[in-house]
Amino acid sequence: MKALGRYTLTAVTIVLVSVAALWAFVGDAGRTSLLVAAAIALPVQILTFGLLVRSSIDSAQFMLWWGIGVLGRMLVVVALGLALDAFAVLDPTVLIMSVCGFFFALLLLEPAFFTRRNSPTRFAQ
Repeated sequence: MKALGRYTLTAVTIVLVSVAALWAFVGDAGRTSLLVAAAIALPVQILTFGLLVRSSIDSAQFMLWWGIGVLGRMLVVVALGLALDAFAVLDPTVLIMSVCGFFFALLLLEPAFFTRRNSPTRFAQ
């Protein structure tokens, strides 16, 4: 599970740096939205990457869990979009764009933790 630990540390660092970089450009509602987006995106990303690590033995199972992870992220964004009216104190634009941005950046980060050793789905040790 070394890959999961390194991915988690890297993902948390990227999200914290992103929030810090965007902090000055948004108002109070936007800052709250950034924090909420980070609190939603990080656990979802770490969970889906953890599922990939567990399924790294079988290529078919790996692709199945990868697809489930992508669909799960889409459902989170859709559910968040449908529930925006319930969150009056949040900036909806900042919230949705931040969640999507975090998902995109962290999804692109996942292959950096894969390595090719006898199997295309092995994870870096």
